[in-house]
Amino acid sequence: MFYDYAKVYVKGGDGGNGMVSFRREKYVPEGGPSGGDGGKGGSVILEADEGIRTLLDFRFKKQFKAERGENGKTKNMHGKDNPDLIVKVPVGTLIKLAGTDEILVDMVSHGQRFVAGKGGRGGKGNARFSSSVNRAPRIAENGNLGEEKWLELELKLLADVGLIGFPNVGKSTIISHVSAAKPKIANYHFTTIAPNLGMVSLEEGKSFVLVDIPGLVEGASEVVGLGHRFLRHVERTRVLLHVLDISGSEGRDPLKDFILINNELKNYNSNLETRPQVIVANKIDLPGAKENLERLKKEFKNEYEIYAVSAVTGKGLKELMFHAEKLLEEIPVTSFTLKEEGMRLVKVEEKEPYEVEFIEGVWQVVGPDIERLLNKFNVANEANMDRFLLILRKIGVEKELRAKGAKNGDTVSINGWEFEFMD
Repeated sequence: MFYDYAKVYVKGGDGGNGMVSFRREKYVPEGGPSGGDGGKGGSVILEADEGIRTLLDFRFKKQFKAERGENGKTKNMHGKDNPDLIVKVPVGTLIKLAGTDEILVDMVSHGQRFVAGKGGRGGKGNARFSSSVNRAPRIAENGNLGEEKWLELELKLLADVGLIGFPNVGKSTIISHVSAAKPKIANYHFTTIAPNLGMVSLEEGKSFVLVDIPGLVEGASEVVGLGHRFLRHVERTRVLLHVLDISGSEGRDPLKDFILINNELKNYNSNLETRPQVIVANKIDLPGAKENLERLKKEFKNEYEIYAVSAVTGKGLKELMFHAEKLLEEIPVTSFTLKEEGMRLVKVEEKEPYEVEFIEGVWQVVGPDIERLLNKFNVANEANMDRFLLILRKIGVEKELRAKGAKNGDTVSINGWEFEFMD
């Protein structure tokens, strides 16, 4: 089964908490603080692997969480850092932030890595807070939280040559003749519902990768049917073989089909308009084919190479494959990285570190810096609470409350913790 889309949740491991402890050896009087730091949490890292062809594994497992760091220990022993979690993805996978158009990375080469969920830093133990003023600190930090997010993975196949065209024009039959690929073949529309890859081996050791892209329809660029699911694979091919039912056996005009599909390619990605393209006039052995072939040559012979073939008998396929290979030799191999105009630039609005509001008789103090400090210190510990309040004073919370009109005895709420304001 071929899967080219997945939505997954990643979370880096939280950092381990710092330790509060003191040396209590028999011959070390007043040994001082000895709490170690917490270990670093593991990160979730995506790694491109050319041995993986689909996103099938992500159908069964959608959440990837790295282990948290170990807590600090006594005797100045630090907690263990936990290893990163490596998640393999196919080469050609596009990583996007779920629910947005923000592209994070394009995995285009084997071994390429991307840190999807960064692990949290370990918290400091109380040995870090010892000073000439405070010889016995009872303060320690919690580890930072690991980064977490939902991601969308989109696979764009990396192939040399792509077979495109309307449904039931013979693309699957062609790839089954010229390679070892064994696609499902039947005389009805959308027999092929997933791309098929095949290796075309020619004489003198020449070979290339051919992909049979499922039949496109009018409106595919506007997400009619599974249009975008199929069109994304066209972007990574270097040469396009546009297959037409030249006999018009289903009552369709092959010339109009050619124009319609090219319009869809252009609407989806204007760069595809300049991609080398060869017209493959298939079903040449059926009635009406020769008349349509003459019309096709009259209309397009000055713009495109035209090959008349029969996918059923194999007529003309060898010449077609050699011509495709020749085109590949003339086209420089380039890595299909995203161009700047294909990226969505995201302007990050910097939030205020905190806000002070008077709501229903209570002063509410909220903001990202406040949340970070609360996560950092276990305020259930009296010493940590004192340090937390001291930091709030240093960053100006007390001054802001006074400026907004707070008076002695007023209640101040900070993320569920309530205090009495004393000016």
